[in-house]
Amino acid sequence: MSLVLLVTEDGTPMGTAERAAAHASPGMLHRAFSVFVFRKGRQEVLIQQRSSEKTLFPLIWANTCCSHLREGEVLPDAAQARLHQELGITCPLTEGPSFVYRAEDPAGHGTEYEYDTILLGSIQGDPPLKPDPAEVNAVRWISTEELTKDMHMNPALYAPWFHLAFAMIMRRPLRTDAKKS
Repeated sequence: MSLVLLVTEDGTPMGTAERAAAHASPGMLHRAFSVFVFRKGRQEVLIQQRSSEKTLFPLIWANTCCSHLREGEVLPDAAQARLHQELGITCPLTEGPSFVYRAEDPAGHGTEYEYDTILLGSIQGDPPLKPDPAEVNAVRWISTEELTKDMHMNPALYAPWFHLAFAMIMRRPLRTDAKKS
């Protein structure tokens, strides 16, 4: 059984729920994270098309990777692990803003209702990617300019949380290098 961490509107933990129950309409608010990996400064971002095996939003384009934070996990560590699991890469991540959203799956398979935290990373060159087919159907590097245009022209091709998070990132300058402790 896969559990997700239930939270209040301000992100305060308040228990757990089975993942399928949390995604049944109208949804239960739970923690999630969305990772964005850039290269060439912030000129290009790595995006993925979600696997056809996904219950919610299959074959929809989304940010580099995303997942749920589980009870006892630490956000940067969980995001690093998921980035490696889904794409076979790692890079330093910086925590960005959080937001709450609710989105119904277009095929009626459930609801995403998440307190989603953005994490940003930067990578040099063209590292080999090893997408996990259970999670990822396709990946591609795309210029932020081209992505912005395509999201406006073809909004249904992109995940609802991706629209929100990407708009937040593009509105304000956020560091993509890891915070120094």
